[in-house]
Amino acid sequence: MTSKTRVLFVHQEIAPYLPETPMSLIGRYLPQATQDSGKEIRIFMPRYGIINERRNQLHEVIRLSGMNLIINDTDHPLIIKVASIQKARMQIYFIDNDDFFSKKKCLTREEDGSFCVENDNRCIFFTRGVIETVKKLNWSPDIIHCHGWLSALMPVYIKRAMSVRDNPLYNESKVIYSIYDDAFDETFAAGFDKRMKLQGLNAKDLKYFKEANYVNLTKAAIDYSDGIAIASPHIHPEIEEYLKSCNKPILPYQETENYGQICNEFYDSFLPNQQ
Repeated sequence: MTSKTRVLFVHQEIAPYLPETPMSLIGRYLPQATQDSGKEIRIFMPRYGIINERRNQLHEVIRLSGMNLIINDTDHPLIIKVASIQKARMQIYFIDNDDFFSKKKCLTREEDGSFCVENDNRCIFFTRGVIETVKKLNWSPDIIHCHGWLSALMPVYIKRAMSVRDNPLYNESKVIYSIYDDAFDETFAAGFDKRMKLQGLNAKDLKYFKEANYVNLTKAAIDYSDGIAIASPHIHPEIEEYLKSCNKPILPYQETENYGQICNEFYDSFLPNQQ
């Protein structure tokens, strides 16, 4: 009897913890469809400060918390919280840290509309936090599906940094990156390429991040992913043009209630025993 296919979802937004948007609704219903198809899932998102812990019944997972992630020579405690969507029998893991998430009463923009100055380090902390927590769970994903630019570092970390580590957990993982209509005009603070660097990343890998803006982050995610899913009817025109020459399997935008089924068939196309 073959073991279940394992799918790791790395989401920037998930309803009902955040307001309903096309991205947060995919975050809510795609994992459920994947689980219903017979796959095993794990789901991660940031624990933004606007999420009400009491109402959503979040609680800390002590055995997974307590690690420090070093960014720019500073230790940042990693706190893992969990909640359940009972109706769907799904458990959501939340990546938390006071400075980057829980003390910020916003998503990626302040109340006045300005870009959160911590977004660059939040991007690093979130993706590294997911990677390290999954290692603690000792759960090896077959598919890693990333949603939203806050997860854009995941493909390069999995394909380059994790490939040189002793832990073989991610050696066979296939990475899929979903592209949304979530572009921003700002550029991360200078030195982002140094702050996000991990062992295994070389100058070629870091070239994308010297000027870390939406287009370059997305291009990096495309280049280091195994497959791309278009999740919005309209995406950034430069990215749309870039995809024409990426030579990767692409799942076109789907405006259908069968999106979960179609997406899972896309997952299966990357798995040798499913083809």
